[in-house]
Amino acid sequence: MQFAIKLLVAICIIVICSQIGKRVPTLSGLIATMPLTALIVMVWLNLENRKDFNLMQGYAKGAAWGTIPTLLFFGAAFFCFRKEFPLAIVLCISFGVWLLGALVHQFLLR
Repeated sequence: MQFAIKLLVAICIIVICSQIGKRVPTLSGLIATMPLTALIVMVWLNLENRKDFNLMQGYAKGAAWGTIPTLLFFGAAFFCFRKEFPLAIVLCISFGVWLLGALVHQFLLR
């Protein structure tokens, strides 16, 4: 049941962001990247792993440093869209840049 609730919450956030994005794309982007997801994950991790402060600290550290690869993703996407690349190319390049950043992220945090 917990898994179904988590799935429903995630789907609702995505649907709400995509609906708002039709009218106010910048607000949709803000909502999609806000710490709402991090807040939900922290609550669930805490509920499922009471008193495991090392787990919570590790999550917070990974999320904080994980913003760098995410910024690289959006920076690459922004650049590619300015060059009017097709969406498939934008996504491939952006995820490639993010993947490189994520690999460096994981290497540095070990």
